[in-house]
Amino acid sequence: MPDLTDAPVPALDPAVADRLKRDEHGLVAAVVQQHDTGEVLMLGWMDDEALRRTLTEGRVTFWSRSREEYWRKGDTSGHVQLVRSVALDCDGDALLVRVHQVGAACHTGTRTCFEAGGDLGAVVGPDAPVA
Repeated sequence: MPDLTDAPVPALDPAVADRLKRDEHGLVAAVVQQHDTGEVLMLGWMDDEALRRTLTEGRVTFWSRSREEYWRKGDTSGHVQLVRSVALDCDGDALLVRVHQVGAACHTGTRTCFEAGGDLGAVVGPDAPVA
């Protein structure tokens, strides 16, 4: 039986990698949204490897800037994000990851990280004119 421990890990598809506009740290912002309600759950960061894992494993993987390591959402908390789709914005500098969220998305235990952060009290603009 062959030893697979030394098998090379496939890279992110070059056709996808070429479309990414990364920041100075090689990262792209990933907005995570509940697939059926449109609720914005959180923002994370991905490099090529985190995106490759997300696209090929069915679970969301991020690059942790504070811990400087990969983390797959839910491995310790059980609050997993099951991938439904991944899209790239027109500029190539942001991803929209649509998921089925199991449990809380935020490390504080709230459903969304924006619920935990709270509303900042912005002035609400007028309704759009009726055409």
